[in-house]
Amino acid sequence: MAYNFDKIVDRRGTNCTKWDTRPQRKPPLRGEALDGLLPMWIADMDFEVAPEITQALVERAKHGVFGYTDVPDSCYEAIISWEERRHGWRVEREWIRFTPGAVAAAHLAVQALCQPGDKVIIQPPVYYPFYRTAENNGTRLLFNPLHLDGDRYMMDFEGFERCAADPRVSLLILCSPHNPVGRVWNREELTALGEICQRHGVRVFADELHCDLLMPGHRHTPFASLTEGCRGNSITVIAPSKTFNLAGLQATVAVIPDPALRQQFDNVLARNSLTRLNLFAITALEAAYTHGERWLDEALAYIKGNYDLLAKGLKERLPQARTMPMEGTYLAWLDFRAVEPDAAKLQRRMLTEAKLWLDEGYIFGPEGAGFERVALACPRSYVEDAVARMAQAFGTPQTRG
Repeated sequence: MAYNFDKIVDRRGTNCTKWDTRPQRKPPLRGEALDGLLPMWIADMDFEVAPEITQALVERAKHGVFGYTDVPDSCYEAIISWEERRHGWRVEREWIRFTPGAVAAAHLAVQALCQPGDKVIIQPPVYYPFYRTAENNGTRLLFNPLHLDGDRYMMDFEGFERCAADPRVSLLILCSPHNPVGRVWNREELTALGEICQRHGVRVFADELHCDLLMPGHRHTPFASLTEGCRGNSITVIAPSKTFNLAGLQATVAVIPDPALRQQFDNVLARNSLTRLNLFAITALEAAYTHGERWLDEALAYIKGNYDLLAKGLKERLPQARTMPMEGTYLAWLDFRAVEPDAAKLQRRMLTEAKLWLDEGYIFGPEGAGFERVALACPRSYVEDAVARMAQAFGTPQTRG
């Protein structure tokens, strides 16, 4: 490999959310109970970014003047080229808008497309900020839970049709690829979903933030690329933030092909005075999409190795825990219900006995209770350590050693 993903980068003392904060738990744990925690919770890579991105940022910083900055043509061209090259989707420049993040974009979409009292469909267990996205903006949630078929999550289309038929439903928040369960929805699934939405006049906010993070054999299909109806009925968000570990720079792209939807979104951007992108975000975004492809391909191969190590290690040392298939994202989804059926006890034991800080499944909705989400975009030694800690805390005497 040209890049060293085994390298340990000490992030402590940098105001790092992942490493410099403590888990919020009720009732709270005493400080000493949390000493020595290995954090593998938030979707945040522990890899150094591609050196081409760092170099671009350094060169921009050397200029020494950081005033108001417009997005250059080259940045738009980088976004358009990336989407076409990686996903076969031809995006037009006029469709592109910028927001500070995917969660912010979801809030803006609800403000633009929903009226107070409307209903928003989500598909739990799902990315937990979606819950407050609806509630913060005067709308109500309607749940269309995924169902677990063996070890693979599937959409409940009959249930979704019933939800979409509710006259107060105005929006679906679609997570594609799905966080946390790791599904990469295929063309047939997304087409069926899109047809139901069009029948009932439900618009789609497609969070495709993890679209570049695909495991071998899986391909992302942009929702808006499916049909003319899907293109005209949706707002899609993409970003280099998860793909290239740039979340702290807050560079998110909203793609809105339909002129009427785009105008509604523009009105909300203006109302919230969100009219400019951070100049370092512009620099990093363009560098990532222009020069980051080789780094990403190597990172994905490394993450797949981390997943294989985790799955094999748990199968051998903690076989009652199930490692669910990870088709996309870098977030492993572990079924611990047979290990510790009480979700509150599971969290406490994971923190105090295993000394692992993971994302508890229940925060993604009650359907996630008993599961754990593990971020695998980290040096392999962290994964080895995590397996050993889980085996020691939850295994039998024969498997702890």
